[in-house]
Amino acid sequence: MTSSTHPAPDTKSTLIKGLLVGLLFGGLIAFGLASLLLSDSSKHGNGVSAHSDKSAHSDETDNKAPLYWVAPMDDSYRRDKPGKSPMGMDLVPVYANDDATSAKSNERTPGTVMIPPNVQHNIGVKVAPVTIGTLQQTVTAVGNVAYDEDSIVHIHPRVSGWVDRLFIKSQGEQVEKEQALYTLYSPELVSAQEEYVLALKRGDARLIQGAAERLRTLGLSKSVIEALQKTRRVTQTVTFNAPQSGVVEALNIREGFYVQPGTTLMSIAQLDTVWVIAEVPEKYAQIIAPHNSAVVTLDEMDHGSDAKWESHVEYIYPSLSETTRTLKVRIPLNNNNHTLKPNMFAHVGIKPTQRKAALLVPRSAVIRTAEGAKVVLSDGDGNFKSVRVTLGQSDSTHFEVVEGLLPEDDVVVSAQFLIDSESSKSSDF
Repeated sequence: MTSSTHPAPDTKSTLIKGLLVGLLFGGLIAFGLASLLLSDSSKHGNGVSAHSDKSAHSDETDNKAPLYWVAPMDDSYRRDKPGKSPMGMDLVPVYANDDATSAKSNERTPGTVMIPPNVQHNIGVKVAPVTIGTLQQTVTAVGNVAYDEDSIVHIHPRVSGWVDRLFIKSQGEQVEKEQALYTLYSPELVSAQEEYVLALKRGDARLIQGAAERLRTLGLSKSVIEALQKTRRVTQTVTFNAPQSGVVEALNIREGFYVQPGTTLMSIAQLDTVWVIAEVPEKYAQIIAPHNSAVVTLDEMDHGSDAKWESHVEYIYPSLSETTRTLKVRIPLNNNNHTLKPNMFAHVGIKPTQRKAALLVPRSAVIRTAEGAKVVLSDGDGNFKSVRVTLGQSDSTHFEVVEGLLPEDDVVVSAQFLIDSESSKSSDF
């Protein structure tokens, strides 16, 4: 019975060894947990510094990263990534410092727009300086070739009568000096001839001189009077001849017409010289003066020396046309070979007297609006602003600037419309 209730010595030893092993294992686990906690605490303490470094790096990266992308022609079109605008243009990145710099610039000067260099390159911004110089003006106008009115001779009868025969059949016909034009029957001419013949028969020098003077007054030529003196025969009709060579500019009679003093029978004009009547726009009326040089060309003719005439402004008409608001100027041309015909269409270039020196701006820099003219100024540091200007005269490349700019200012000559649309929103002009 005793052996069954008390354990054996070997069993007790085994239990003691197991207890010691358990205590040792528990100590190791406790030591390991303590070390792990200390390690985590150390790592946690070092992690604050790492987090600060990472946060600073993140801020620097954010400053370099674009806030958004915007369409070059419409700043209201914004996207969060690169792409194309509705017009097919590449979207432009906008950075935080761009907005800050632009806002600061706008606070300094209303209407100022700041554009980074890369954006300027993308939209094609170009600038040019304002210079001092004189315009190389050539006023262009259109005109028509006309007869030289100083060379036109109008033929009128000095007595009443009937046109018996007409040798000229149509307007524009070429005639030579002393060529027969028409014959006229007039009772008054018959009576004057009879008086002259009677004076010749009487041999009275005083009567002869008076009768001959009357015939000359009535329009008879010297050759007709000499023939009458020789033959002493009165003719029922008298032939009248051309006083000069030229072309028939107007023909107002036919055979059998009854005419009387004051009736214009015909007009004869010469073509050795012609006029070009040019229509100069009203804005150039104040700079055109007599004797300004002029060059006349005709599109209808082959280009060359024979299709170009150099002359001058001979006369400026005193009033403007009510319908076209143009000023007429007269330019005489030598036309010995009769190349120029009346009513031909001509191009005229007139060189005004050289103007005084003034501020000049390229024509491409000027923006025309209903309120007036504008240009976009550049300060060279990426800042742009629209300003209003007052313009004077112009030539093919430049405008005169009367007010609004200073010498050596820089103005935008390309992409200025895009910049002006943004600057005009807040510019003080």
